[in-house]
Amino acid sequence: MTEERKIKHDRVVEYLRSHDLDAVLLSRRCNFSWYTCGAHNHVADTCDVGNSHLLVRSDGAVVLTDNIEAARLRAEELAGGDIEVIDFSYCDAQSRSNAFAVATSLLRVASDAPLNGIDAAPLAGDFDSLRWTLTEWEIGRYRSLADDTVAAVESCARAARPGMTENELAGSLASTLRAKNCLPWVLLVGADERVERFRHPLATDRRAERYVMLVTCAERDGLIANCTRFASFGSVSDELADRHQAVCTVDAAMISATRPGETLGDLFAIVQEAYAAVGFPDQWRMHHQGGSCGYLPREIKATPGETTQVLADQAFAWNPSITGTKSEDTILCRGSGTELLHGRTDFPAISVEYNGAAMDRPAILEL
Repeated sequence: MTEERKIKHDRVVEYLRSHDLDAVLLSRRCNFSWYTCGAHNHVADTCDVGNSHLLVRSDGAVVLTDNIEAARLRAEELAGGDIEVIDFSYCDAQSRSNAFAVATSLLRVASDAPLNGIDAAPLAGDFDSLRWTLTEWEIGRYRSLADDTVAAVESCARAARPGMTENELAGSLASTLRAKNCLPWVLLVGADERVERFRHPLATDRRAERYVMLVTCAERDGLIANCTRFASFGSVSDELADRHQAVCTVDAAMISATRPGETLGDLFAIVQEAYAAVGFPDQWRMHHQGGSCGYLPREIKATPGETTQVLADQAFAWNPSITGTKSEDTILCRGSGTELLHGRTDFPAISVEYNGAAMDRPAILEL
């Protein structure tokens, strides 16, 4: 067992002890990837629950899956590790039932997803918090992912041209991400008035004329990085520039306030104050402001009165928006402050300041 996985196994063992359980059955992609340090248990990209199931006991872990997936898991996803793969026939329901019955016999088991024919209690939501404090190995992988995600979005922003459709831009971004072994969980592209009308513009055949917004939540090794960038065909209007300066100032307020021990409700109050301070007091009502992230695009969003506390070594993605613009990157909360998970790029930036906290945030690229 690697040192990283031992840390995670110890967290699960403590959870089992405190919840009077003998094992947990993990089928959700976020939990499977977290415990296995980046392995995947899915085939369909759009599913939350995979088709291979991780049973974690105090003495170790096994994966139960059908004979279709077993070979790939043994050879690639779990190669060289100590997690045994137990397979059953994909077309034999009794074989599947027997495999689960033997693996879970006499165990008090809780499952993170309902599974047909499997008798297990629902896993409580507090299990999710085991994923939130990142190990140094995860932080290293996350930095690499954030670098590649930001590079992909920014390169596609630079390549945008008037007349390209939103679908063409989305296809280019998806291709660039996949070439970097990043899977886009979310991919939004909006052009011109669709950026102004919709906070979540799914790509269409609308042709870009003035400017475009590119958004992604991209996954690798189970971790998910978040990024938004804009490109303008020519000079940015004064009105849009003012709005972008304002939203970046709100983002700076959120980033600088993200400290261990603060609650997400505390941070939501700060973002409301920041919107008012930059002259847009009601824009927070138009879209959520983001929250913690990691093995999901958002773990818990900041909302009024939310009592969940910020942890050290936890990732966040704030995404304040003002009609026509937005600011978003993935950050890491450290005990000593916050840091952008991606490295410095040559994308144009603007300097903003809020309550004495100054930082650079991405500008709107003028092509």
